[in-house]
Amino acid sequence: MRAGQSHIASITVNSAAENVFERMADAANLHRWSFGTWKTEIAADGLVLGTSLFDGSRIFVRIDKDEARLIIDYHLGADPKKLVPRIQLRVVPGGHVGLGDEQSVLTFIAWRSEAMDDDRWRRLTAAHEMEAVLVKSLIESGQF
Repeated sequence: MRAGQSHIASITVNSAAENVFERMADAANLHRWSFGTWKTEIAADGLVLGTSLFDGSRIFVRIDKDEARLIIDYHLGADPKKLVPRIQLRVVPGGHVGLGDEQSVLTFIAWRSEAMDDDRWRRLTAAHEMEAVLVKSLIESGQF
């Protein structure tokens, strides 16, 4: 039996939801927090090519953002013509969950592909846990 088909990592960020969303939707920021897409190259049409910090593999990313709902789908894949929305990010305004207006909840959701072995899946879930902490730190310290 496989270990999970999805993973969720959430963290409270001391910043308004719109601010958090804006930073996470910006392809130019991806290399600052995503361990799977460091050393990014961004094409004129917004397609991102990144390098994994873990194994040096390269992956394409297209960011699909829904500003009204504060949701981002990260479409990923080795072939830029066959990208799938495997990572989703949602920013929930603090007031929706009893926090202040200058707070928000940042949530990463990942779906496991059938091609992903247990080691690769564990690496991805651990990375998302740490990426959430890193994003919080970058935003709250004003570095991002």
